[in-house]
Amino acid sequence: MLAPNIPQIRLYQDWLRDQRGLSFDTYDALWRWSVTDLDAFWQSIWDYMGMWSPTPHTAVLGEARMPGATWFPGAQVNYAREVLRHADAAHAAGMPAIVSDNELGEVREMSWPELRRQVASVALTLRSLGVRRGDRVAAYMPNVPETMVAFLACSSIGAVWSVCAPDMGTAAVVDRFRQIEPTLLIAADGVHYGAKPIDRSAVVQELRGALPSVQKLLLLRTPCAAQQLDADVGWQDAIARNDAEVAAFEPEWLPFDHPIWIVYSSGTTGLPKPIVHGQGGIIMTMYACGLHNDVGASYGANNFGERFHWYSSTGWVMWNCQLGGLAFGSTIVIYDGHPAGSKEKPDWAVLWRFVAKHRITFFGAGAAYFTNCMKAGVVAAECGDLTRVRALGSTGSPLSEEVQRWGTEQLLAAREALGPTSAAPGRPKQASGPLGGQRGHEVPERGGDIWWCNISGGTDFCGAFVGGNRELPEVPGQMQCRQIGHSVEAWNEDGKPVIGEVGELVCTKAIPSMPLYFWGDEGNARYLSSYFDTYPGVWRHGDWIKIGEDGGCIIYGRSDATINRQGLRMGTSEIYSAVEGLPEVLDSMVVDLEYLGRESYMPLFVVLRPGVSLDNAMRAKINDAIKTSLSPRFAPNDIFQVDEIPRTLSGKKQELPIKKLLLGQPIEKVVNREAMANPGSLDWYVAFAAQRASA
Repeated sequence: MLAPNIPQIRLYQDWLRDQRGLSFDTYDALWRWSVTDLDAFWQSIWDYMGMWSPTPHTAVLGEARMPGATWFPGAQVNYAREVLRHADAAHAAGMPAIVSDNELGEVREMSWPELRRQVASVALTLRSLGVRRGDRVAAYMPNVPETMVAFLACSSIGAVWSVCAPDMGTAAVVDRFRQIEPTLLIAADGVHYGAKPIDRSAVVQELRGALPSVQKLLLLRTPCAAQQLDADVGWQDAIARNDAEVAAFEPEWLPFDHPIWIVYSSGTTGLPKPIVHGQGGIIMTMYACGLHNDVGASYGANNFGERFHWYSSTGWVMWNCQLGGLAFGSTIVIYDGHPAGSKEKPDWAVLWRFVAKHRITFFGAGAAYFTNCMKAGVVAAECGDLTRVRALGSTGSPLSEEVQRWGTEQLLAAREALGPTSAAPGRPKQASGPLGGQRGHEVPERGGDIWWCNISGGTDFCGAFVGGNRELPEVPGQMQCRQIGHSVEAWNEDGKPVIGEVGELVCTKAIPSMPLYFWGDEGNARYLSSYFDTYPGVWRHGDWIKIGEDGGCIIYGRSDATINRQGLRMGTSEIYSAVEGLPEVLDSMVVDLEYLGRESYMPLFVVLRPGVSLDNAMRAKINDAIKTSLSPRFAPNDIFQVDEIPRTLSGKKQELPIKKLLLGQPIEKVVNREAMANPGSLDWYVAFAAQRASA
């Protein structure tokens, strides 16, 4: 029998009605209640998710200020407890905890009892190495099950976790880890990425030398290493224990605001900001966001067989989101490798075949990934049985209407290729019922029973401000709603909320996962300047957003990289949508060099398909696309053909650093090459800036 798969947010609203006597006719009414009565809303999340503390909290929101809000004072929690409480029920239902795969096709399954045993074994090993509550543990690890076990072990004893991906260079990792003074380093000595083995043993040695606070090394040995490193403990020894102490191990109860992990700003300028989040805040916001992301327990009747995958590296906050699937009791399926196989012979169907192979039900990735798939001509129907996919997730940058329609068509075609009985298991065909899904699982979305969960948030608070809701209609290219508990508004230049207009994305009330502080930030100076310098007491996120009358949201790119032509503002994403919609254009970047009253000069940089040159005809085609889609005002002053667009490790275009470079600032002051996915791309722009300066 198919699981009913009623939306998680509908189940929550049914609970509110039955347990709290609260009924809402529309999602907007639910959202307004959630951001008006913060105490009642967040208490409902605590109760609905079955949270428990051995010591009761004395309030929900003890201090309501931003920054500095205090949540659930007196309560004790532990992220590892939230995960491991699912172990017995999930195992009894035959569901694994983690399924992993990689470029070599090495598939591993970890059961829930084995996850619990390994977490306990590693936690006890950490204690034997001298790690205590509050100590920082730095991890230089890929997207493998071992990394998730290591994090849960750290959380279980109150150590503070921080991870960098092995594709980051030594300097970038040192810039991050040196600030937090870790006592233990957990590292892999190699990875297999981009169809080749990559030795990281020398980097691990360099890290030990550059981090004087590190006292011990826990090493994951791989076949990719060129040399054998000395380590205090090898990973296989760390997970080997299976004795009475392991069986009796329980994660420690920690104060609600005890630090859980340290994540970092992109590091495009200066030292990356070490952002400290709290145990309870992350758990609560994760649970609220989970109602929107619609991932359920794979052992439960409603989501039986759920398999959750969001492609990420450990250097991106979506790794934390993937990890969060365990806290919902879902089977998570992770992939360690390049999403296109290799740079030399790109194959953008790799993940689609992976999704089919492992019967994944929720498939998430960055928006840029789906765009690349469309441009590469991926045919989903040729990748295997994709009928179990019920949801596609997207984030990282705005997803264009064209790409979203393409993805929907691909999945529909893949189902049709398998015949009329290939409806997604656990997902009934959805009728065109009334707005808001009055009959629970019947959702009036476009594309049949294929749902896009498009979200936008940030590393800053490890959550999403806007996202999806399976009970609302979908408009390709938009996000469906503001998330419950998140008081998001668009503010105009006068600091007033606007609807139907582009404005600054702000959050006017505290949410639990806002940073506790930045590590080493005297007087909260960097924290305040990052989010509260423009509107004291109101979080300014740094994005342009438009909130429609129907509650749908569109993100228009970073507000600090906006285009202002003759008084008319435009987010860069709209220009990219017009330009990259041309089949000849693979990638693009635009910057507006208007500064302190100077006349606007706007160059456009484009990466063209092999064999296509930027001749007069191509220039005219690009200009016409912009003029037609947007306005003649946004036609660039010049167009330049380049080999690559500079991007961060998480795939974001480096608009602001290139803007500062072209305004005359030295390259070393505006960008950290080690924090880039393609640092070699900068050389062209440095030469271009020098040429402009001499002219």
